[in-house]
Amino acid sequence: MLIFCPRECKDFLTKPDNIYPMDYDFELKRVGKEIGKARAKKVLVQLADGLKPHATDIARELDKTGARIYIWAGSCFGACDVPNAKGFDLVVQFGHSAWKKKSH
Repeated sequence: MLIFCPRECKDFLTKPDNIYPMDYDFELKRVGKEIGKARAKKVLVQLADGLKPHATDIARELDKTGARIYIWAGSCFGACDVPNAKGFDLVVQFGHSAWKKKSH
């Protein structure tokens, strides 16, 4: 499973009255590379509820990988709320907050 936290785009921060199809940097090129590395044919994308309006744009971009992209329509209450879905080669989860690495 891949977990990503989108970074807000600079243009959106400097020009908040602009309307873009996606106001966040979802790192979709990076996600696409991970899909390719995993040789995933069926990919499930799970989005936090506030990010679901971007689902169509995300799916459209990830379709370019050649994988079949599915959007989880159920709720997502955080990184521990992984969908109980079978038959997918990869699950990609987008949330609002980045994971903090524990320093040793």
